[in-house]
Amino acid sequence: MIKGKNKKIMMMGSWLLVVLWMGIVVFLSSQPASESREISKGVTEKVIETVERVAPNRAESIQISDIHFYVRKNAHLFAYALLGFLLINALRRSGVFGRKSIMIALFLCAFFAISDEIHQVFVPGRSGEVRDVFIDILGASLGILFYMMLFKVGLKMIKEKQ
Repeated sequence: MIKGKNKKIMMMGSWLLVVLWMGIVVFLSSQPASESREISKGVTEKVIETVERVAPNRAESIQISDIHFYVRKNAHLFAYALLGFLLINALRRSGVFGRKSIMIALFLCAFFAISDEIHQVFVPGRSGEVRDVFIDILGASLGILFYMMLFKVGLKMIKEKQ
């Protein structure tokens, strides 16, 4: 009986993580452009500092605007990779497996990405971009793929122990 109870707790906890992460994404998307720019500017500065330490000869040729662009787009990729990972985990803990779990997770991530870009149209200084939706879907796909790879490795390890 405890095993079934733990399974239910794990399932509910998995969905709670999905909802919390979605809330964080919406919170960050709700920030006006000036606030969002400051956050990514801080990350960009850290990237440039790192490049200056690791490859001082290359630091002079860095275009800050290019780095800033890549920081912002990689934030999309990472955010949705994590969302895809969390969603497929929650679906599988809810008893949805195989291609069905992958398709549902991708659909939910795509729907959320589209709705988030539409939401940004109403945020001062922000815009909704189709390119960002594609980056988000790529990120979600990578997160789902990573989960599936970890799952297969885990199954292989369990079989080897038996």
